[in-house]
Amino acid sequence: MSRSEDRPGRGGLRGWGGVTGMAVACAVTAAVTLLPLAHHNGGPAGAGTAGGVVTADRARAEACTEPEASLPASGDDGPNIDKIKERGKLIAGVDQNSFRWGYRNPESGDLEGFDIDLVRAIADDLLGDPDAVVFRAIPTNQRIAALENDRVDVVVRTMTINCKRLEQVSFSTAYFRAGQQVLAPKKSPITGYDSSLKGKRVCSAEGSTAYEALEKKSFGALYKDDFDGTERDPDRLTVPNQLDCLVRLQLGEVDAVVTDNALAAGQAAQDPAVELKGKDPFTTEYYGVATKKGSDDLVARVNKVLVDYRAGGGDSAWMRSYEKWLATGLPGITAPPAPKYRTD
Repeated sequence: MSRSEDRPGRGGLRGWGGVTGMAVACAVTAAVTLLPLAHHNGGPAGAGTAGGVVTADRARAEACTEPEASLPASGDDGPNIDKIKERGKLIAGVDQNSFRWGYRNPESGDLEGFDIDLVRAIADDLLGDPDAVVFRAIPTNQRIAALENDRVDVVVRTMTINCKRLEQVSFSTAYFRAGQQVLAPKKSPITGYDSSLKGKRVCSAEGSTAYEALEKKSFGALYKDDFDGTERDPDRLTVPNQLDCLVRLQLGEVDAVVTDNALAAGQAAQDPAVELKGKDPFTTEYYGVATKKGSDDLVARVNKVLVDYRAGGGDSAWMRSYEKWLATGLPGITAPPAPKYRTD
């Protein structure tokens, strides 16, 4: 199988047979194409990455009280935007395995989903063409590395904005509100993120906020592999890609999954034998578009794209994308999260 991470969003997997087959096919594809991103000595992404700026950003992160506050929106160009325009393509890190967010349509082979719509809106604004995109499929635990090593310009991959990540990357304003929740078989005695998890095998993605939540409070669940983070890591309870958890659940290798309710809703749609447990998410999290640290011109421009994307109320591009991809599994959302901007 050829590598698909550099394809401009056309072609790919076809003809998945059945729900479990779809999940397994995604996991196999991830294993083949989502290789660890090589480190290299590439220079900074552009102006704004000088040591003083990075130090100031780090100080903001350390004193972080409102991580969702981003740079004011701007339609101005800058060095990072100039680089994208000279190339003629936006390089976007995305998922190809998250149903309704970023996934390959098994019939057409096209990348589709809520995150993919947003990537195309950014490309349209920067380059005048929503198809002027190189999609690079990256696993959950490589999102930050992809930016740090200049493999991608942006990551649009259900990535939660938080203070810890602000030490490593820059974020746009929030484009979606989500929260952590438990996914388990419908017949499971697990009732949610509570004491019913005691002694249960719980899967989460490496580098995810779900794993961080379990580290803080696991209720006695088994959530960490032996030799975690080493070459001997069996990747059973902690996995590189979030969809791998659904495969483990379907194979009976774990008892539950902790993940964003937005992603879990898509997985429940893939497999009618599982469901979200607990009435509500036990955290509140916001997704943002991530860029390399200090890429201020690109962050401000993405924020301008998001202003336009939210505009129009019930007929906004955001609402149309939500209705198309997410409303069935996550009903009742009437508007995107309001943007917050930094004042410093």
